[in-house]
Parts: sequence; C-alpha cells; structure tokens
Amino acid sequence: MSGIEHIRPKKGELGREWIFLVLSLILAFLVWVLINLSKDYSGTVSVPVVAQCNIEGHGVESSNAVLVSARCRTDGFRLVREASRQERKVVKVRFDSGDMRRLGPDTYGIIGGAKNSYTTQFFGENVHLEAFITDTLKFVFPVENHKRVPVVVPHSLSYHTQYMLSGPVTVSPDTVTVYGEASKLAAIEKVTTPRLVMSNLSESQHGVLRLVAPEGVRLSHDQVSYEVPVSRYVELQATLPVEARHVPVGRQLQVYPAVAKVVMRCVFPIAKDPLSSFKLYVDWRDFSNSLTGRCAPHVSNLPAGVLEYRVEPEVFDCVEL
Repeated sequence: MSGIEHIRPKKGELGREWIFLVLSLILAFLVWVLINLSKDYSGTVSVPVVAQCNIEGHGVESSNAVLVSARCRTDGFRLVREASRQERKVVKVRFDSGDMRRLGPDTYGIIGGAKNSYTTQFFGENVHLEAFITDTLKFVFPVENHKRVPVVVPHSLSYHTQYMLSGPVTVSPDTVTVYGEASKLAAIEKVTTPRLVMSNLSESQHGVLRLVAPEGVRLSHDQVSYEVPVSRYVELQATLPVEARHVPVGRQLQVYPAVAKVVMRCVFPIAKDPLSSFKLYVDWRDFSNSLTGRCAPHVSNLPAGVLEYRVEPEVFDCVEL
C-alpha cells in the first residue's frame, strides 16, 4: 500500500482522554466555586436566640427564643448554609442586665443600638454587621422564688508588728439574691465564702472570693470582691479626767475614780495630737437607769485617724451627792 497511512487512536485511549477531560472540567468548576464562595457577600443571616441575664427576682434564662435577623457581610459558604438550613441551632447569649429594658411584668427587651455589642455572640466570627432587620428583642424571664441575704466572709487575720485593721473587712456586693424553693429559702439567712486566712499583714489586701451556694439553690452572683484595709499605727497613752454630763440643775454626780487611763492606736504618721480634744464622760441618764450606780464611760470629740481605743477601768462607780 503506497502513501501515508492514517493512524487512528485505539478505542481505550479515546475513552481515557474523555475521562480526563471531564475530570478536569469538574475540578476547574470546583476550584471556581471555592474561590467565589470564599469571597464576601451581603445577605440575610438569622439565628434563634435564648437570653441569659441576671435580673432580680427572675429566672436566669428566658423561656422563649427570639429570631434575630440582620443584613450582614460574610463569606459565601455562610450564606449558602443559611439558605439551605431548615432548622437553626438555638444560640444562648448572656446579656448585661444594664442593657435590658423592662417591657412588662416578665418581659424584658434589648432595644436599639444595645444589640450591636452582641453581634459576635449572635452570628459568630467573621461576620460584619450592616444593619439589623429585627428591631426589639423581647424575652420572657419567669418569676422565681427568691430572697436577699447578706454575704459573710469568715476570716483569720494576723498582722506585722505595729500594723492592724484600719476598718472592717468589706465585700462587694455585700448582699446576694438566692433563688429556689420556698422551703429551702426559709432556712437560709446568709451566704458565706471560704475562710479568708492571711498572716503577717503590713498593707491592705484585696481580691476575689467564690461564694458557697447552699445545696439546691441558685445565687445571683458566683463570687464577690473583698477588701482588707491595713494601716501602720502608733500607740498613745494618757490619763484623762472623767466628766459628768447631763446632770439636772440642783443635782451633783461624783465619779470614782475621777480619772482614767486611755490607750489609743492611731494611723501613722499622726497629723494632730488626738488627745488634745478627746473627752471622757459619764451620762446622768445612764446613772439614773442603773440599779448599782456603775456606768460605762462615753467619749466625745473622737478625732479622725483613731483606729481603736480602750479605757481603763471599763466601768465607774457613780454617787449622787
């Protein structure tokens, strides 16, 4: 046979070429889809929200869910999921009680711009809010049995030489709300923290303590902050006369002994001598109400900076002349 022979591809080779072409087209399509879905688009994002908030006298979680919708800018993947989602997962969002507005007996709402600070909690990361579609978020918080009780901090404190408490140990908040069954609330008069133990103190201390919740109840707070004020002191002593005050006209009251020893602990350094204005006296009204004539002394003109004082003796014998 003369001339050039035509070489035809085998049947199997032609099939493989078609498969490779189809796979290439599919891969190119997938890459195109991924690239485009990775870009940001504007669309509507919606999520059902259950509110959690510490509202006095009410449950901590709303009994209803509110569908929060907003126009957002986010990637295409999120918008595709939003469009195809038939059932949305409920999101629990903790709101600051200062942002809640009372709309009814048990109804509270997040109004206006207060919603903006919760965008991430609503919709998650990488979502840029353009505008809320839902205006007011109305949540129902059922009333719960509750009572207000003080917070007590048991403590064991010791101090470095010439240092002492310059005031009471304080906590904030100093009262909390307890929620639970009425029978359990009736037995609760206070809430405590673990014992605060500190030694060799030479400066004020502060920190946070967890609250110990009685079994079967809920507290409005999990913890409290505490303050232990500590100051350096100097001790002063003096012997001062004991006066008789409020004695009726025509009466005389004699106090024995007529003088007393006074020991003061004052904040160091001392700006002014506290003994220059300090006075001791026995009140006639105490004497007239006494069966024995023995009276405890009173003080007047106690200057600032006096941390504590003691008077010796602690009681005086009084006689009407």
